[in-house]
Amino acid sequence: MKTIFGVLSLLIVVAVVGTMVKKQLTGVTPISITQQEAGQAAAASAPQGNAQQQSQQIQQQVRQSLDAAMQQARPVPEDK
Repeated sequence: MKTIFGVLSLLIVVAVVGTMVKKQLTGVTPISITQQEAGQAAAASAPQGNAQQQSQQIQQQVRQSLDAAMQQARPVPEDK
């Protein structure tokens, strides 16, 4: 009897977690890249200069990408 309740409760937990994961994944929206960003990425993909300059360029690119990502509005879920 204990085994039946154990298996049944495990199946219920798996179902609940599965529905929660499905709900979370449907809320993900793809990120679109504008042509300007694509042009910047293409130009920035080949850093030039010595190692220190390349490192600074990469750091600047990462900083700009993070700033751009932080400026994008986050979609508000409709269920709230």
